[in-house]
This record gives sequence, C-alpha cells and structure tokens, in this order.
Amino acid sequence: MSRAVAILAPLALIALLLAAWEAACRWTGVPVYRLPPPSLVILALGKNTGLLAQSAWNTFAMALISLAVASLTACTIALVAALNGVFERAVRPLAVALQVTPVIALAPLFQIWAGIDHPKVAVVALTVVVAFFPIYSGAVSGLRSADPDLQRLFDLYGATRWQRLTRLLIPSAVPFLLEGHKVAVGLSLVGAVVAEFAAGSGGSQGLAWRILEAGNHLQTDKMMAALLVLALMGGALHTLFQLLERRALIWWRGR
Repeated sequence: MSRAVAILAPLALIALLLAAWEAACRWTGVPVYRLPPPSLVILALGKNTGLLAQSAWNTFAMALISLAVASLTACTIALVAALNGVFERAVRPLAVALQVTPVIALAPLFQIWAGIDHPKVAVVALTVVVAFFPIYSGAVSGLRSADPDLQRLFDLYGATRWQRLTRLLIPSAVPFLLEGHKVAVGLSLVGAVVAEFAAGSGGSQGLAWRILEAGNHLQTDKMMAALLVLALMGGALHTLFQLLERRALIWWRGR
C-alpha cells in the first residue's frame, strides 16, 4: 500500500460519513438540539475557538502533569518490585484493584480529600490512578524480560547490582516502557475528562466542563465541537507518542 493511499483512505471515509450525516440531518428534519449537522458543529467550533482552546489547554496540561506523576511513581515502584519478588507480590493486588475500580467511584473521596476549592488537585489525582497501571505493568514486565544468557554473563563477570540494573535490566525494559507510556498517554487524557465530569466543578474549566455547560443549555453543536477538539487532541497525542516510540526503538536496536 502506497503512502498516499494510506493517508487518503481514512480521509475519504471521514468525508463520506460527514456527507451522509449532513444529508440525513437535512432530509429528516431532525431538531438541531438533538443532532446538529456537521456544518453547524464546524460553525460552533469557529464561534467558540478561543474558549475551547483555553479549555483544551487546561485538560491537556492536567493530563500531562498526571502522566508525569504516574510515570515517576509507577517506574519507581516497578523498579523496587523487579528487584524484590516479595514486594512485587505485595504491590500487584493493590495495583490491580486501582485499575479495575471505576474512576467515577473514587471521585467523591478525592474531591473530599482535595477540598472543594481545589478541583484541579482532585482531577490530577484521579487521572494518575487511571494512568498508573499500564506504566507499572509494562515496567515490571520489561525489567524482568532480560535475556537469561545475558543474566548469566553478568554473573560470570561479577557485575554489581547497579551495573546489572543500568546496563541490562533498564535497557531490556525500553520497549515495554514505551508501550506502557503510549497506552497511558491516551488513558491520561480520557481520565482527565472523566475526572472533570466526576469532580462536578467548573473550577478546572476543562473540555468536560464545556460539554456539561453546553448540554445544560441544549447547545448540542457546541458539545460536539468540544468533542471534536478532544478527539483531535487525543489523535495528535497518540501520533506524537507513536513517532517517539518509533525513533526510540530505532535508537534502542542500534544500541
């Protein structure tokens, strides 16, 4: 498949779906507060560009802060777990429990702990919970994926624990860490939006609040404009991390 076809195929499908959506709205006469046509959504996006851009930045900033905190916490705990089997067995049930617990169920607790005047703290904390597990799981798997032959070679040469960690375990974990972070970056964005919904406060002023605000006024076109911004931001982040992963893996294989 040529590069042009790979790019044009999804664009053609999106254009076809949008045209069908526009035609269906006009032919059926569905009320715009129920389902606005794409033309009205684009118009709403143009009218509210500044407000949506500011809200998108707030959501984006909280997602990145949460991702950084989750990465630092997960990698540190994973490092200790990889070096100590007892600690890993003790931590894993707690990590899994956090992963399977819906973030909306934790929201009231985090909101109480953070205080009604600090909604952003609650949003970041909830998002860290969402992004933690894929990074932790990838880091633990990666740190334990070192080639057994290389492990024995390090034993043969009497390598210290620090040498084994920096020259064998961490380099072996690079692909797993990259994959875990690629998954976590999407979850951090989703988690930030869900946490904003769950916090139920306009103090964060993110995209979720714009969606709620527009929904309360039956401004469906504005809601969809905010969803479009969110989708574009998520796609851009995923593409960016995919490129970073590809470059990093090229470097890693070269090493």
